[in-house]
Amino acid sequence: MSSCEDFPDLPYWIAFSRIPSIGPARIRKLLAHFGGLQRAWEANALELKAAEMDDKSIGIILKARKSINPHLELEKLESRGIKPYAYDSPGYPRLLSYVPNPPVVIYVQGDIVQEDECSVAVVGTRKATAYGREVVSRIVTGLVMNGVTVVSGLARGIDSYAHRAALEAGGRTIAVLGSGLDQVYPWENKKLADDIVRSGALVSEYPLGTRPEARNFPPRNRIITGLSLAVVVIEADMKSGALISAGFAAQQGREVMAVPGSILSPTSAGTNYLIQQGAKLVSRVEDILEELDIDRVSLESNSRSIVTDDPTEQALLDVLGTEPKHIDDIAFESNMPIAVVSATLTMMEIKGIVRSNGMFYSLAT
Repeated sequence: MSSCEDFPDLPYWIAFSRIPSIGPARIRKLLAHFGGLQRAWEANALELKAAEMDDKSIGIILKARKSINPHLELEKLESRGIKPYAYDSPGYPRLLSYVPNPPVVIYVQGDIVQEDECSVAVVGTRKATAYGREVVSRIVTGLVMNGVTVVSGLARGIDSYAHRAALEAGGRTIAVLGSGLDQVYPWENKKLADDIVRSGALVSEYPLGTRPEARNFPPRNRIITGLSLAVVVIEADMKSGALISAGFAAQQGREVMAVPGSILSPTSAGTNYLIQQGAKLVSRVEDILEELDIDRVSLESNSRSIVTDDPTEQALLDVLGTEPKHIDDIAFESNMPIAVVSATLTMMEIKGIVRSNGMFYSLAT
């Protein structure tokens, strides 16, 4: 658990996250200028001005200090069993840290473990048909049987069925909320949320008390895909939020996959469109496992000398050696996006090809 002992600045990250108009861009400016958010929290107006804060933001920060006590905010979270992770703190999910505009702070109820780095997002329409429900059951059960964590959004329909199928198969699942963790939505999923906490985690970037407003859900989708190696869309109409998730996944360098459906069904119009646009067609769980090389994990996890036929993996092997190298240097030398490098290194680590120490990677020997 992230705490003040291993990250003293944590209460101040939480405090700034409670100021809605002070987003990631301004927080990064404060960090660059002050070197830490405690100093930024305690700064006067002139010092904030020197950090390139505009007059409106300065006024908002100064006013917020009167009602927000950073250490009390942390105590309130801990008393509810909620773990906050700041972007720079230990425990912040590695895959999520490399997406564009990652959350400044995430709140976690339950546990995110190392095995969850092998995750697939399963999303879709709130108006699931019998076909969609059956597909979810088969796909999710197959993923769980292969050690994959299932990520979704706790919404009605496909999302809820995905979480339930993962739990029924004895697997792990992560639900990302578009509200505070004390404002589970939809309300009828409260029992499901409690079950997820015992076999995975609830995650949100929104502070306690944040209600499930419509504007919160598109940003929520980028976290769903950011926590995952790929997104699989099962039933979605052309206006579905699942298509927004697919867009985020593409931007993040994650695989986009979709299950085809009847051309007569509105709930398959979005998935069929994604396939037309280049998404991988999924008709069985093996399609997902093969695309991500997950089917090779159990066979090769103990091997320390693997010849890969994956060009992306080979490109990374070409720049890796026995001496640890920072992931930023690996991305630069391989001339690949950091999100692609991160996701590929995660799979290579699972397969025993590389080893990591924080953000440093080397060949496994």
